[in-house]
Amino acid sequence: MTMLMGAAALDTAEQLLSGDDMYRLGLEASIGGETGDHDLITAHKWFNLAAMQGNMEARAYRAELAAEMTSDEIAEAQRQARAYLTTHRASFNA
Repeated sequence: MTMLMGAAALDTAEQLLSGDDMYRLGLEASIGGETGDHDLITAHKWFNLAAMQGNMEARAYRAELAAEMTSDEIAEAQRQARAYLTTHRASFNA
């Protein structure tokens, strides 16, 4: 890979999210953010990923959400979290 190619890849690379960023995304999805439309599946996904990064508050919120969700909704949230990990694995191994 040339330096030019490496710089171009950095320009288009997706920003890596921290556990705190994921936690905040989970909060926003759970309360609906600016639109007020909450999305429990997305919230569970972000809390799950944040919990994997060691965020203890995310673990608690994830458990609370799971009590309000169907097993199909939880399975979908977990599928989305796995899909995120597939494309962002390096940030979780760092």
